[in-house]
Amino acid sequence: MNGDQSAGFTGDPAGAGHGGPGARDGVEASFVRLLEVIAELRQHCPWMGELTHESLVEYLIEETYELVDAVEGGHPAEELQGELGDVLLQVVLHARLAEESGSFAMRDVVEALTAKMVRRNPHVFQPDGTLQESFPATVDEIIERWHAVKKQEKPERTSPFDGVPHHLPALVFAAKTLKRADRAGLEPTKPWAERPGQQPRTEAELGDFLLDVVGQAAANGLDAERALRAAVVRFQADCTRRA
Repeated sequence: MNGDQSAGFTGDPAGAGHGGPGARDGVEASFVRLLEVIAELRQHCPWMGELTHESLVEYLIEETYELVDAVEGGHPAEELQGELGDVLLQVVLHARLAEESGSFAMRDVVEALTAKMVRRNPHVFQPDGTLQESFPATVDEIIERWHAVKKQEKPERTSPFDGVPHHLPALVFAAKTLKRADRAGLEPTKPWAERPGQQPRTEAELGDFLLDVVGQAAANGLDAERALRAAVVRFQADCTRRA
């Protein structure tokens, strides 16, 4: 097996960039070499060879949060570059495991992603992938078209909450659920602003309020994360019943 085959590439690699032929060739060569290195590590490194999709999950989560820290913390560019590389490594490893099992290869991942981006952005691309002659769409129109195309791709999803991962952090899970409910025109049984209790008006006040809630939960032996997640699931079920 030659290097390109071991890396999941046959023939020309999947495209990577529009910086001219030289820049494109450089990116492709670098990416192919990365795939070769990972394939060799899987074969010759006992620790790397024992990795599974399941065992990689904790690393994917950790590396993603480190990337978030680098972005939100305004870290130097070289640190951001390194964190992006660590996240890319997780993608490459998962693709390599899938290739070894005969499911798909890295090229399939790249080609499917490219096709999806073309398909979901008709305001920029024609169906054949060439650019539109003009780009008149507003941001609202772009979002509307994106969701319309996504709905066509996944007709089996009948609930507005289908596809929202239940393993998201509870606050993110709640925010995404409320956004989906709002988009579907599903209101809570009682408007949020009319509910009794403290109504934070700034992010600082909200942060203090949430910290107080978590502190009170801990003092009473309750798990705030699990409690919020369960409340979101109940809210989804209630909205689905009323839809």
